[in-house]
Order: sequence, then C-alpha cells, then structure tokens
Amino acid sequence: MNIFRKISDVLGHYMAIIVVAVTLLALFFPGSSLWIEAAWINPLLMIVMFGMGLTLDFNDFALVFTQPQYIFLGCLAQFTIMPALAYGLSIAFGLDNALMAGVILVGTCPGGTSSNVITYLSHGDVALSVGMTSVNTFLAPLMTPAITHMLLMKTVNVDMVAMFISIVQVVIVPIMLGFVINKLFAEVTRTLVDVLPAVSVTAICLIVACVVSHNSERILATGGLVFIVVFLHNMLGYLCGFVLGKILRLDTPKTKALSIEVGMQNSGLATSLAGSAFPDLAMATVPGAIFSVWHNISGALLASVYRRWK
Repeated sequence: MNIFRKISDVLGHYMAIIVVAVTLLALFFPGSSLWIEAAWINPLLMIVMFGMGLTLDFNDFALVFTQPQYIFLGCLAQFTIMPALAYGLSIAFGLDNALMAGVILVGTCPGGTSSNVITYLSHGDVALSVGMTSVNTFLAPLMTPAITHMLLMKTVNVDMVAMFISIVQVVIVPIMLGFVINKLFAEVTRTLVDVLPAVSVTAICLIVACVVSHNSERILATGGLVFIVVFLHNMLGYLCGFVLGKILRLDTPKTKALSIEVGMQNSGLATSLAGSAFPDLAMATVPGAIFSVWHNISGALLASVYRRWK
C-alpha cells in the first residue's frame, strides 16, 4: 500500500503539470486521446465525487450550525459573483451561444473540491472551505439549473429538470454513497483516502483529454479567445472573493478560503452538464475543460502567494 501512497502523493503534488501536459497532448495530437469515449465523462466524475464523499464526516458540517453566517456568505458569493462574471465576460467578448453556455455553466456550478486542497496549502480556513464546498454542492441541483436558465433563457433552451436529475445522479448520489460508506467502514476508508489523489487526478486527466481531443479543431479555431475568458473568469473570481472578505473584515484565513472558494469551480461538472444539457452545442464542453486545466495552475500559484500572507 505504501507504493500506492507514494504514487498518489507524486500525482497530487504535480497535478497542475500533469493536467497541462495531457491537455497539450490532446490538443495538438488528438489521435492520442480519441479512444476515450464521451460517455465516460459522467462515470469518471462520479468516481471523483464518490472520493469526495469518502473524505466527509459530520464534523465537516459543524460550521453550518456553529458559524452559519460564514457558510451563507460563501453560498451567496458562489452563486452570484461567478455567474455574473461569466455572463458579463461572455457579452463583453461576444462569445457565440455554445461557448457562452459553457462559460455560464462553469460560473453556475458549485466550488470544486480542489479549493479545499488549495486552501490548505494557502494556510487558509480549511474547515470553512470544506463547509462552503459541501453546502454549495448540495445546493447545486436547485441553484445551477435555475441560474443557468435565467442567464441563457434568451439565447439557449435550458432543460432545468434534466439538469437537476443529472446533478443528483452525478454529484449528490456518489457523495452520499461515499459518506455512508465512510461512516460504516471507517477503517477501510482511512486506507482508501491515501490513494484518492491518484484516482482523482487520473479521472480529471481522462475527462480533459476526452473533451479536448474530440474538440481540438474547434478549440484551435477559436484562437485565444476562450482561453482569455476562462483566465479572466477565474482570476476575477479570486479577486472578488478577496475584496469581499476584506470589506467584511474577515480574518486572514477566512478571507483566503472565501477567495479560493469563489474562484475555483467544479469545472468537471460543468463539462459533464454541457455534454448532456446542450448536446447540439459541442463547443459548450470546452470552457469547462480549459477551466479544469487553468484553475489547477492558478490555484497552485495563488497558494504560493497566500502562504506568505500571514
């Protein structure tokens, strides 16, 4: 088991570099990844969500009852700032319907599980980060379809019921299953948790490689436009979360956690939803895939900055 722990540690530590390498390979040599079927995306994301569930226990929800104001603040920021930024950037850069749908889906999805790791590396409030991510994730079946519909109703037809069902199946059920197994078989899950980074990195790389390879020509045809929008979306999210924390005079660890939670999205879910919610808009899956790559890089860079901020 030690060898698997070491492999997992290495993959987790170099995740950003690995994801970038996989992306470049799939983009410029798409034939290397075309064997990955689009139908695999949902099962792969379910594996990642199941792993998240294995790491949760009742203590992770303690802040919901002891410090609900911070959880409420995180939820409010998550489902207002990022959707607003996504819509504004899409209009400002004149994105077509497919890319706009993809960017907005990234904005309306809950925070990604990577935010908890980056918060830890940043010496932020990890308990608050986990609490915000967990609550935002459980709110996603209602909030994500509703906000997406509100922002896209004039341009793209959004099936809110189908999106709700998809989020429950791909996110909520695997997390709850992992949570229950963790409570029933705690000794076993303690061992499995050590290798979860390797599983998550592998799943994320397969998702990114699949989306990028199958859309490589379209991605290259858009030039740098979608990359610029994704970059700004992510960085402005960090900045808005940081400014909000300073305005409300949160302490330093909480400000770091809020900044990271707002800026980092569950882009894997956005990619999955784009494929099922907008089957006729192939490019809608691209922003989520690019975000998956970029936010791991930016998160690692941000952690190196935040670590120095005592």
